[in-house]
Amino acid sequence: MTRVFITGSSDGLGRMAGELLIQQGHQVVLHARNAARADQTRAAVAGAEAIVIGDLARIAETKSVAEQVNKHGTFDAVIHNAGVGYRESSRVKTGDGLPVLFAVNTLAPYVLTCLINRPKRLVYLSSGMHYGAGSHLDDMLWEKRRWNGSQAYAETKFQDALLAFAAARLFPDIKSNAVEPGWVPTRMGGAGAPDDLDKGRRTQVWLATSDEPGAIVSGKYFFHQKQKNPDPATQDAERQNRLLELCQSLSGASLA
Repeated sequence: MTRVFITGSSDGLGRMAGELLIQQGHQVVLHARNAARADQTRAAVAGAEAIVIGDLARIAETKSVAEQVNKHGTFDAVIHNAGVGYRESSRVKTGDGLPVLFAVNTLAPYVLTCLINRPKRLVYLSSGMHYGAGSHLDDMLWEKRRWNGSQAYAETKFQDALLAFAAARLFPDIKSNAVEPGWVPTRMGGAGAPDDLDKGRRTQVWLATSDEPGAIVSGKYFFHQKQKNPDPATQDAERQNRLLELCQSLSGASLA
């Protein structure tokens, strides 16, 4: 049995991954943005060990999520599933003065990686949209450019890959990988999304729990349980380090 924590697991792929893990006999802690969503998740998903609560758009609440998770001990795997899509009101700024899209998609997984007791495996959700997006670390908060939601989303998914590969490089005893779930018909993806929803969740679960040789690697990028080459720039150590420095300056949390 594996113990797994999943962010953004009150609906969509996160909840589906949690349900599959529970079906397979694993111990799962879920996450919801607020108490109302936690109650809905508790009613919909039987068998979860617990549900932690916190809005990942806010740095203080993200740190609280990490504290709640650590009270449950050390996990075998953490799946950083939570995300905001570019179709939502992601241009709006958080109480910390950050774009919601960046706060949830990039900064929250960084902070949680820093503060949650280090697991054996880390899984970060990226996207096929990261190809060619670039990290734009000179203006990742969109203070100099005219807002483009699609581009902003793609940049955060590029940054998620940077984070996954940085963790793999810095912590060789951990298996840290990035996943492209595909354009799947969740609330974020929309009803017309063409990719396989079940395969989208199975890759996360497989990387978090499987002892198959293909799953016990690190610093890799996956699509439907198969390795795929990421944008080569995501494997640039200098770019990875710069992202970590910027996230630390914004959050006060250190990955060291």
